[in-house]
Amino acid sequence: MGQKANPISTRLGINQKWSSTWFPKKGQYAANLKLDLAIRKYLESQFKGKSVSSIYIQNNGGLLTIDIHAAKPGLIIGQQGSKIDELKSNLERKFKTNFVINVVEIPKPALDAKIVAESIAQQIERRISYRRACKAAIEKAMDSGAKGIKVKVGGRLNGVDIARSEFFTKGRVPLQTLRADISYADERADTTYGVIGVKVWIYRGEVFN
Repeated sequence: MGQKANPISTRLGINQKWSSTWFPKKGQYAANLKLDLAIRKYLESQFKGKSVSSIYIQNNGGLLTIDIHAAKPGLIIGQQGSKIDELKSNLERKFKTNFVINVVEIPKPALDAKIVAESIAQQIERRISYRRACKAAIEKAMDSGAKGIKVKVGGRLNGVDIARSEFFTKGRVPLQTLRADISYADERADTTYGVIGVKVWIYRGEVFN
């Protein structure tokens, strides 16, 4: 079952944290969830292709704190904070609430599955060989200190008539070990011959506390 279950959800509370944190009053759960999903959808549309790994939203009763983890913070912040100020204004105008936005730099992007999967998908869309893209990502991750990495691509690879999946692995990825620090993400590449799915698992060692 370790191969089928999402590595993030099975490790929540162990070495992974929830992407949203809020405690609604009675009868407000649906409204809070709808607001959370709307904010997340808006932010993901704004940050598409900007090497954003994760977005954490914390609702403290009227004040929403958003932590954006990105490989290239400069693309999010802009010169002298111009882009982040514009984003904050747009969010407050659109959702009628107060926001605090923090941008956190990812120290090793090659060990972040979301960044790696997005990079592979973008290369496939630019018609770069999927094998070349996957092997380059694997070597970069291992050079950055990964204990193991697995990449799966599926779809009409190279435009063939019958869809298939291919795996590329190096090192070990212990999906059933809950203390294992596994970074996981999936992305899609939209090509002229259909959608190519990309999944990435990166094993970064074990967490004991």
